[in-house]
Amino acid sequence: MAPERDNPKGRRERTAGAGRSTLVLVVDDFQDSREMCVEYLSFLGYRVAEAGDGYEALHRARQLRPDVILMDLSLPGIDGWEVTRRLKSDPEMRGIPIVAVTAHALPGDADRARRAGCDEFVTKPCFLDELLEKIEQVTHAVGAVR
Repeated sequence: MAPERDNPKGRRERTAGAGRSTLVLVVDDFQDSREMCVEYLSFLGYRVAEAGDGYEALHRARQLRPDVILMDLSLPGIDGWEVTRRLKSDPEMRGIPIVAVTAHALPGDADRARRAGCDEFVTKPCFLDELLEKIEQVTHAVGAVR
């Protein structure tokens, strides 16, 4: 868990350096969303890589072997649903946790994402703290299994 401190409004907030060596692959075709997430995670000490479409996501995941993938499900080329299915069907990649980060918020979308292979599901827009909690949950779960 990331180190926390009280801020002036009394909320607990995470401090820089919390991510240490965890590598997060941020997959989103919307550059502003991707950059905001990358900056936030980098500030917290995570190593971060980016992909802007499904093909790039597959390539970067296989090349980098990230500790966790934040996957937008609506991507050009190959959508995030299919990228997730392909990664989870690959014996060398299936252990990488995937967190769906998507505007798909209809009833059943979270279950559909889990059936595709996503380990967690967050709807956009989301609070960055919520996203960070999901990253910590899935990376701790994987660490406990290893």
